[in-house]
Amino acid sequence: MADPTGIHARRAALRLLDAVLRRGETMDIAFAAATKDVRRFEDKALARAIAGEVLRWLTDLDALIDSATKNNLPDDAKPRMVLRMMLAQWLRLETPPHAVIATGLDLLAGGPRRLAHGVFSTLVKQEARLPDVPTLPADVAARWGERASAIAAGLAEPPPLDLTLRDWSETAHWTNQLSGDSLMPGHVRLPRGVNVEKLPGFKEGAWWVQDLAASLPARLLGVGKGRHVLDLCAAPGGKSLQLAAQGWNVTSLDISKRRLELLRENLKRTGLKAGIVRADALAWEPKHKFDAILLDAPCTATGTARRHPDVLHRIGSRQIAEMAELQAALLERAQAWLKPTGTLIYATCSLEREEGEEQAVRIALAPQPISADELPEELAATSDGWLRTDPGMLAEAGGLDGFFIARWNC
Repeated sequence: MADPTGIHARRAALRLLDAVLRRGETMDIAFAAATKDVRRFEDKALARAIAGEVLRWLTDLDALIDSATKNNLPDDAKPRMVLRMMLAQWLRLETPPHAVIATGLDLLAGGPRRLAHGVFSTLVKQEARLPDVPTLPADVAARWGERASAIAAGLAEPPPLDLTLRDWSETAHWTNQLSGDSLMPGHVRLPRGVNVEKLPGFKEGAWWVQDLAASLPARLLGVGKGRHVLDLCAAPGGKSLQLAAQGWNVTSLDISKRRLELLRENLKRTGLKAGIVRADALAWEPKHKFDAILLDAPCTATGTARRHPDVLHRIGSRQIAEMAELQAALLERAQAWLKPTGTLIYATCSLEREEGEEQAVRIALAPQPISADELPEELAATSDGWLRTDPGMLAEAGGLDGFFIARWNC
């Protein structure tokens, strides 16, 4: 369906924001339903960009709105939501004010339309601006402590696109072919906003999309040489693909049928092999023990705030506690499935200590510290031999997601 005025894209953005801020859904889960009336890739991308920028700068957008209204609008009021979108398009997506008004006010009717027009016009006349760095919600800043300001700076822009290569020896070839940059062997970084399926190498399965930080846990297991590894909580499968490409005999376990289908599709596209098991890891029992286990555990995913800014507003102490309890249970089971000489890697894409450091101290196995030569330049392990990344790191190169990674031997 053509969308020459962009109204379908903006209605989709409004539905996305409602799903996140009122119902607590993730952007990824809400996206399909929110964009059901949008057909073109470009219009879907616009809807996501508008919603993403609103969530990224929500605290600062609300401060601007409140500065131009006599009586504060309720947080869930539709005029406030539309004003957030209008300001995000003007101040972040560089849409001219007249175009913002022409498309934004169609989302409202009656008195709210006049109110939104007046507030937006006032801020345009005042030449309102956003700060250089997004203001984090107060509870989030408190949780992230002394790194909060650096992390916030890393959230100011959506992230670039990272690819992991099936064959590391072709790093130079694909970096040149795709006009990208490489931060370590087997990695290529591209500007954001490209249509992945139209890039060279996609159909041939030469690479897959995977943030640089997300690629590190599997890298830390090294070459498999046919040994058996369990990728626990594996879907959608980036780490399983890595392990298979590194020569491991991979068993990929996950409970999600939909996400395992994505893994099957990627295995077919890349020509790599893994044994897929659909099961609940808290109830499943393996038939044999493993040389290595990679547990990239379910988590709050606050480390992915660059690409999923909804986590800034959905995640609180309750969700963190629930995830930490699940992670502890998974770690306890995973340790029992290792061979006497086995290696365990635990990882989460969370910035919360409860899901990282506080889990690692409970492990009774022998630590295997992570070394600098296993990591991209400028990253280093902690004094405990663990790795903690966050969006404020590698800033000059485009940043990376937040992860906690630790490794042990039996």
